[in-house]
This record gives sequence, C-alpha cells and structure tokens, in this order.
Amino acid sequence: MRRVNPRKWRPRLATVVIAILILVMALPLVGLFFFRLYENQLIRQTEAELIAQGAVLAAVYAQEVRDAGIATDKLGAALPAPADSGASRASDPGRPIGPGYQPIEPELDLASDYVLPTRPAAAAATADPAFAALGARLSAILEATQKTTLAGFRLLDPRGVVIAGGGEIGLSLADVGEVREALAGHYASALRLRNPNQPPPPLYSISRGTKVRVFVAMPVEVAGRVAGVVYLSRTPNNIVKHLYGERGKVTLAAIAILGGTLLIGLVFLRTVSRPIYGLIERTKRIAAGDRTAMRPLDHHGTREMAELSAAFLDMAEKLHARSDSIQTFATHVSHELKSPLTAIQGAAELLRDSGGAMDEAERRRFSGNIVTDAGRLNLLVRRLLELARAENLAPSGEGTSLGAALVLLPTDPRLAVHVEAGAEIALRISAENAAIVLANLIDNSARHGATLISIAASATGGKATILVGDDGAGISPANRGRIFEPFFTTRRETGGTGMGLGIVLALLKAHDGTIRLVDSGPGTRFEIILPVA
Repeated sequence: MRRVNPRKWRPRLATVVIAILILVMALPLVGLFFFRLYENQLIRQTEAELIAQGAVLAAVYAQEVRDAGIATDKLGAALPAPADSGASRASDPGRPIGPGYQPIEPELDLASDYVLPTRPAAAAATADPAFAALGARLSAILEATQKTTLAGFRLLDPRGVVIAGGGEIGLSLADVGEVREALAGHYASALRLRNPNQPPPPLYSISRGTKVRVFVAMPVEVAGRVAGVVYLSRTPNNIVKHLYGERGKVTLAAIAILGGTLLIGLVFLRTVSRPIYGLIERTKRIAAGDRTAMRPLDHHGTREMAELSAAFLDMAEKLHARSDSIQTFATHVSHELKSPLTAIQGAAELLRDSGGAMDEAERRRFSGNIVTDAGRLNLLVRRLLELARAENLAPSGEGTSLGAALVLLPTDPRLAVHVEAGAEIALRISAENAAIVLANLIDNSARHGATLISIAASATGGKATILVGDDGAGISPANRGRIFEPFFTTRRETGGTGMGLGIVLALLKAHDGTIRLVDSGPGTRFEIILPVA
C-alpha cells in the first residue's frame, strides 16, 4: 500500500515578502549597534585634539624653562632614544624636524582598552619654587585655552607636582599611571570612568564613550631630559547628544526608510505577487474546463512572468488541442471499428439463426463477408499501431539514402518506381523509416491508378528536398486540404484506411521533416524536406 506523505509546510509568498520588508526596516536599527565604531572614532578624535593642544603647551613650557635658565640637575629623567620613544619631538623647538621625526598617533580603542577607574586623588607635595613661578606665568594661557577647548589642563614639574591648572596646585600626581609613564619620557593616554560610583561599561555595551574621560600625559623635553608633563583630559563628544542635535535629519532618514520599504513592497506586489496569484487563479479555471480563461493576464509585472504566463497558456492550449485530437481520433476509431464489427455480428447471427434453410452459396457469401470484415479490422488495428509508433518515435540518429531505402521495398507489380536524381544523398533518417514513408506513398499512388512514380532529390543548406510524383488520377481540389486527416480516404471500398499519409506525416515530424502537397499537372506530387546527415 502506498503511503501518502504529509504535505510539506512552505511559507506563502506574502509571508516571505513581509519578512523581507521587516528585515529591510530592521537594518538601520541593527546599525545602532555599530555606533560603537563611531563612538570609538570620537574617542580617537578627542585624543588627537588633546595631543595637538598638549604639543603646543609642551613647546611653550619648554621655552619657558629655557628662558628661565633652570639648571639641568633640576630636570627629570633622560628621554629614551628616539627609536624607542613616542615622546613628542615638537616639545623642543631647538631639535630639528627631520627623517627621525615620529608624530604621536591616537591609540585608544574602546573595544580593546581597559577602562580604568576614576583618576586617583592628588597627594600632598611641595613644588620647586622655580617651576612654581613658571606655572604662575602659564596659568593665564591655560585658563584662556580651556574656555575654548573645554579640556582640563595640568602642568606638572619633573617630580609630578602640579604647578598650574585647576585647584590641585602644589599636589602630586606622580602616582597616576599615565603621569608616571610621561615622567619616564613616554607619551601615555588612558580611558577612565567619569563617575566613581558606576561600574566600568562592558564590552558589549552599545554606548561606552559617554561614561568615560580621555586622559593624555605628554612629557616636556629640554636638553634631552624631562622638564615636566602636560596632563590633559576631556570627555569625548556624546553620540546620543549628537544624534539628538541631528534629530531633523534622523527623522527624515526614518521617513525615507519607511517610504522606501513601502515602495519595495508595492513594487514586489505588482511585479511578482499579483501576477503569480492571477496565474494560479487561471490555472484553477482551466483545470475546471473554463476555456475562456486561456488568455493573457491583465498584468504581467516582469518579463519573466510574461514569458512564464505565455508558456503556460501555450501549454494549456496544446493540451486542450491534444485532448480534442484524442477525442476526435477516438470517435473516428470507434466509427471505423464499429462498421466491420456490426457487419460481422449481423452475418454471424444470420448464419446462426438460419438453421438448414440457408443454401451453401449464401452461407459461403456470409462467411466470406465475415472473413473480409475481420481482415479489415486486423488491418485497422495494425495501422493504428503503426501510427502510434510513428507519433512516439524517438530519432535514432541513423542516416540512409533513397537508393538504400528503396532496396528494402518489395517489388510492386502495379507500378514502376524511377529515381531521377539524388539517389545517394544522405538523409538523417533510418533506412527502415524511410522505406515506410516511401511504401505508404507508393501504395497511395497505386490505389489512385498510377503506373509510374518518379523521385528526385536535391540538397542545399543542410536540407534535402525530395519530390515524389505519380501519373495517377490526382486529388480533387475539395479533398486537397483533408488528405493528412486520420481515416480520411476516397478508396474505402478498395481497402483504404485513410491512415497512410498520417503515418508518413508523423514519421517525418519525428525526424524534423515536413511533407506537403504541391501543385502539379496530371497526377499527384508531394514535397518532402529532411535534414541532411
């Protein structure tokens, strides 16, 4: 017993379209998670600005140290070799800028750098009076700069004591990590929490930049030694505030996204979904027998859908034509078989019911009628099998010539066959099938009183044209359009079945060939075209 598999679930086209539209609308929302990339850019932009400001202040600080004539023994550690140090070379105007110059590039990264706790509090210390005097002179510059840049500035002496900036003058920041590196002659930067009471933002946080502050410590170089540190800090720009400031543009972008999504849906509906549902509806109507449904769709949408619709309608028309042909063929077959069967049945009943009253001559006549009609039935069945085989024939790819095909034909005493030209032209048809074609044409000519058949062939452009003519009675104008119809014959009384030319037509079609009746003088002439092997 054959098991019926349950119907596999498949999404409807409308469901797929809605899912695609939702995905399109969600893409900008997913893009919010990539704000971290933009935020990281804001962090680096902030660090770059602090580096630029620090380089200028370091140069001013270094010049003040040189102008004050502070002794070298009061300076800090010696700077590392240029190849090993990222210290600013712009902090000492006396050092020439050449091939050894190494600019400081921003290096902070929200994705990888650890966010440090808030900056430790400054410790008590005593500043060197010489450096304290320098800090007092530079305080005005720091205050003016801070009003514009909004950055926090601290000037530290070689021991890390604040000499200018903010309210921590006289206190030490030497224990702060980035300051400690700067006192050793290295540029240093760090990300620190703004609020001491909040935990560090996790790496998967959508926004981390709004909770941190950028710190930059830049060493001041004088005579190859650390003369102090410029310590700067600033909170990076807030991306949320930035978007809020651009809320008009963000709203327009959202409207554009929504409008674009709806437009995509409308286009998809008109070009794909609507034609498909229209074709489904036509299919159901055609399957129900509604022949008025076999017409083009009102709206195809796309070229592919138009081609699909045309191919479907063409297939439906061919199937209906095939169905009509089968129905007509079945009607003809039943009619052709019914006449001899009725005759056989009637003769058999007369023989059965006559008893001894029928004389021998009548008995022989009725028996002869039975044998004749049975022979006709046998011939009809055989010809039907030949027609079915010809219509379902698959070309073998073999080739032959007219001369080889004629050799397979038995000699017909009723007429003579003469090949005028082209007997050796190779045709793309097997010798057996070519012999069947010629045999049916010869038999048809003989039944119409022909005594001579002439055959001439020529080849050009990969095609062979074969003319088969006879000297028979010809075909009347009224019958010329029906000669290839199954069961049409004007010689039924002499055994004609009306299927000979139908078999010829089917065989030639199977080999990409054609046959047609051409005008001629007396007799009949057919033109056959076949591919050349």
